[in-house]
Amino acid sequence: MLLTDPPPAPAAALTYHGGRADAAARLYPDAPVPWLDLSTGINPFAWEGADMPLSALRALPSPAELSALHHAAAAAFGSHEAAITALPGSEIGLRALAGLALPRPWHVVAPSYRTHAAALPGATSIEAAAVDAVARGGGTLLLANPNNPDGRCWPAARLIELAQTLAERDGVLVVDEAFADAVSGASVLPLLARDDRVLVFRSFGKFFGLAGVRLGFAAGGAALVSALAARLGSWPVSTAALRIGTAAYRDTAWIAATRERLAAASAALDGVLTAHDLAPIGACPLFRLVERDDVPLLFERLARAGILVRPFNEAPERLRVGLPSDAAALARLDAALGDR
Repeated sequence: MLLTDPPPAPAAALTYHGGRADAAARLYPDAPVPWLDLSTGINPFAWEGADMPLSALRALPSPAELSALHHAAAAAFGSHEAAITALPGSEIGLRALAGLALPRPWHVVAPSYRTHAAALPGATSIEAAAVDAVARGGGTLLLANPNNPDGRCWPAARLIELAQTLAERDGVLVVDEAFADAVSGASVLPLLARDDRVLVFRSFGKFFGLAGVRLGFAAGGAALVSALAARLGSWPVSTAALRIGTAAYRDTAWIAATRERLAAASAALDGVLTAHDLAPIGACPLFRLVERDDVPLLFERLARAGILVRPFNEAPERLRVGLPSDAAALARLDAALGDR
């Protein structure tokens, strides 16, 4: 494909969420296999400390095991006073927001995760620069930290300031910390008290590389967390998720080593992208954003090489690139980027 060709638009199935390698394979049947899926921000170096027997699925989840998970997760988050409840994935928590009678007006900081706008129907999208003015008006403000897709990180103390400004008008701050495990010190949870008007969502699967476990958390102000927990009932997650999550969050050595491994892997990815005149954007080590006018052609080139990255129909100049899992995968990306 020549750079003078009209840029093709990626199929809609590939621009809504990452992880659609099956759809990509149908759209590009001549691409080499196996596909290299770099379209998500999921850690390619998954935690492997659990050997879950089938017996874990025979009993209802026990309150004692749920409590153990809550304590393990809270300790890993550095959360001392905030309330916490497990979720069947942070996506479910976001989708439940509209039913919590959150104060209006609703605002969502964009660009960000696509579900945010859907979670608060009718919310006004604002740029990050407008958050102070919005906070002074009260209501509910939803943002991500680190942000997806651009990897922007808000200092935790800055978020506390926003929360305090909102609270003066009975407002609520909602923070999506799906990628916070990968960035030490990013979370606002260690700074929260039980009566703060802040609700934080955390994802288990992204950092631990086990997205299929479908485990997440809501933490923060007790009133907000309790309202969400009440909507989920007595068994919010499976017994398998309880046991895997508890063991993983207690594995502090793996957590520390993985943060270092992700930093090294993202630096290696930055080197490859920079070598091909793609300036990597973002401070989250699980992915990088690149922006260039010929991005649609670049997406097409990679797809025909069996490499899936994340395009955005609302911003065709952007691509998000996840971490390759090893040197061979990084070399494959390097070769495809250089194949003009």
